Amino acid sequence: MKEHPRNRFDLTGKTAIVTGAGRGLGQAFAAGLAEAGANIVLVTNRTSAVETKAMVEAFGRKAHIVQVDVADRSKLPSIIDEAVETFGGLDILVNNAGIIRRAPAAEHAYSDWQEVLDVNLNSVFVLCQTAGKLMIEQGSGKIINIASVLSFQGGINVPGYTASKHAMAGLTKALANEWASKGVQVNAIAPGYMSTDNTEALRNDPVRNRQILDRIPAGRWGTDADLIGPAIFLASGASDYMNGHILCVDGGWMNR
Repeated sequence: MKEHPRNRFDLTGKTAIVTGAGRGLGQAFAAGLAEAGANIVLVTNRTSAVETKAMVEAFGRKAHIVQVDVADRSKLPSIIDEAVETFGGLDILVNNAGIIRRAPAAEHAYSDWQEVLDVNLNSVFVLCQTAGKLMIEQGSGKIINIASVLSFQGGINVPGYTASKHAMAGLTKALANEWASKGVQVNAIAPGYMSTDNTEALRNDPVRNRQILDRIPAGRWGTDADLIGPAIFLASGASDYMNGHILCVDGGWMNR
């Protein structure tokens, strides 16, 4: 019998890891995947994920919190191990954790540059590599990296963040080339200008806020809800023939 199209988006019985799940976009990804049926491993560092756990459980799914600093690469394999031990496997990895440091490039502290790369890029490679080995062995898996429109553009006063997001896009494509034939899809979501803690300074600056809004065809900042549908799509069987794609969810920003 031919599968009903709606069932292709069903994540019932799947296990997903979401990094940076304590708040903001990570919290939305976790709740959205849970609504679609998945059990969630919530990875957080400084922010409590108790609220996110309650949101996941409200959908009748299970949630497990892992408190880890993703900048410490020695701790990252334990995240995959806990997912397998807790839920019996791993089907979806969402690399959402990220930080930003703002300063003109000529004054940008090297320590800020290194910290951003450790969180935004190096942790992603280690988690992709560790989860990828498991997914290759089982012949299936979905990896979703959270890139940015600054995976395509330069931005202002964020050299480390921009470099990390460009690199994430390249890493997504490189892994997709190797793993697509093994049943593992690696793709990325590139959010546009979203209403999050990371953009609070921009939204509070009347000049920059107006400049940004004037360029967005949709005429508004994005919200976490705008990203849930794309995440479910890339995590589900509906995207089985998508590999190495950077999906912009930006209100049309990249069209201008």
